[in-house]
Amino acid sequence: MKLGVIADDFTGASDIALMISEGGMPTVQYVGIPDRPADPGFSAGVISLKSRTIPARDAVQQSLEACDWLSDQGCEQIIFKFCSTFDSTDDGNIGPVAEALADRLGETSVLVCPAFPENGRTVYQGHLFVHDKLLSESGMQHHPLTPMTDPDIRRVLTRQTSWQIGHVPLSVVDSGAAAILTATSSQSRTMFIVDAVSDADLITIGQAAANRKLVAGGSGIALGLAENLASSQNRSRWNGCSGKAAVLSGSCSNATRQQVSTYQTKAPFRELAAGDIMNGKVEIAEIVDWTMQQDTPPLLFTSADPTIVKEAQRIHGRDESAAAIETLFHKLAAALSEAGVHRIVVAGGETSGAVVSGLKADSLEIGPKIAAGVPALKVSGQPLALALKSGNFGGPDFFSEALEILEKTA
Repeated sequence: MKLGVIADDFTGASDIALMISEGGMPTVQYVGIPDRPADPGFSAGVISLKSRTIPARDAVQQSLEACDWLSDQGCEQIIFKFCSTFDSTDDGNIGPVAEALADRLGETSVLVCPAFPENGRTVYQGHLFVHDKLLSESGMQHHPLTPMTDPDIRRVLTRQTSWQIGHVPLSVVDSGAAAILTATSSQSRTMFIVDAVSDADLITIGQAAANRKLVAGGSGIALGLAENLASSQNRSRWNGCSGKAAVLSGSCSNATRQQVSTYQTKAPFRELAAGDIMNGKVEIAEIVDWTMQQDTPPLLFTSADPTIVKEAQRIHGRDESAAAIETLFHKLAAALSEAGVHRIVVAGGETSGAVVSGLKADSLEIGPKIAAGVPALKVSGQPLALALKSGNFGGPDFFSEALEILEKTA
């Protein structure tokens, strides 16, 4: 392997795996850190962790173990992939993990860029925008686990690490890769937030990062990095899965709530209320039986209005509520697969992690693009196709579009 990725959640892993695959590098996504050598035939490996919201110390440990495994497979460069909306808290985990990985790989400065212009995430003057709104006004300020209330990611990162925080403005990026190298060459133990508002900017940043052992960012950062290491190779053929299907949604992002509303007009649905889950009123077997009786793939969701989520957290506790919902989706995914469901569309990073864990998948084959940042996936060795979507990704009709692509052969 030449290029390795450590992703802090499952949807982010499949997101960047698609970017690298489309960049010309045969790519495999691993669920957790493999306990075996890399699969042959792949020049890029993506390790999906579930480390975004766990204690920083645990996130650092898992990330270092992933880094060591990827280095052992021959990876020349490591990408630490986090969400393009910089999901984190003042305690981490982006800063602590980036710092630890840099120390492990012997880097004294790190380029950090969460921009993903195709999905409306841009960085300008060190501030993160979602389309035409600052991050703090995009809906992310209501995130139940990582509310983002500060759009200046220089300040956010300063609160997470002992390293210095620098800034590479757009004017320097516009001047080319050599200018970026000059701007970042004289500093030590510094993380540089790099502005980017277009794909061309990401390509320039990738050129500047060609010889770095570590780069940190959203999936967009791979747009320029894959080209440095890729060779011309044919992509593998995609064979979809037919039969029963279901949509599972645990995100309460603005985009997902719109997708839930749209899909409700054309398919059966069940809302799994957080209070009912916490009180043991949701029965897995009954839900599975109901799902298998539907002619149209049904929607099972907990994607309530943020005020409802906050009230459930107030009553039952934030961590306790999140853990109970993830446990439900973990068990539900396993039961649906066992009952004969062959396509599952999942919305939400934490929900996706729970689903993949429940399916006991250890590696995923990367298929065609469904939407920006979302590929079709096949569970290796199983007749099961997945779409794992970050909460804010995809258009209003994403669920229907994903189900169709997961069934096709291309």
